Amino acid sequence: MQQALFGGGCFWCVEAVFLQLRGVTHVTSGYAGGHSTAPSYEAVCSGNTGHAEVVRVDFDETQISYHDLLTVLFAIHDPTTLNRQGNDIGTQYRSVIYYYNDEQKQQAEAFINQLKSEGIDVVTELTDEPVFYTAEEYHQNYFEKNPTQGYCNFAIPPKLDKLRSKFYRLLKA
Repeated sequence: MQQALFGGGCFWCVEAVFLQLRGVTHVTSGYAGGHSTAPSYEAVCSGNTGHAEVVRVDFDETQISYHDLLTVLFAIHDPTTLNRQGNDIGTQYRSVIYYYNDEQKQQAEAFINQLKSEGIDVVTELTDEPVFYTAEEYHQNYFEKNPTQGYCNFAIPPKLDKLRSKFYRLLKA
């Protein structure tokens, strides 16, 4: 088992996508990369903690590769917008990859460099693993628990549709 730590906008959206993938055993929404030692949703949303909304993905590398996770991450969010994903604006929504080891760092660097060589202006941060703080319980599996909530209904289905159409081979049975 391995872990990956990604930020790609609202953690509800990113979590909903990664939960669909074969080999992903658990996804935890949380906060990372800031200076506050006791971040809360309200504090992080204020933009004053320095934390990003992130998901920690537990995955079985015999079923899905880190490269596949990166491929999905870059397909479901916009890595070219600084501190913004759609209508979500602020440093807490930044595009970020926190790596746990040198192999993850090298793979993420190579992935980002490939996109840049294709003319894509990637602003995704690539940083060593910071302290991860688990978000409040009501944020965990948020879309599954709240599928009709307005934001979820607007933002998440297009990401799931894209996942299903482009990455069918990576989905859970």
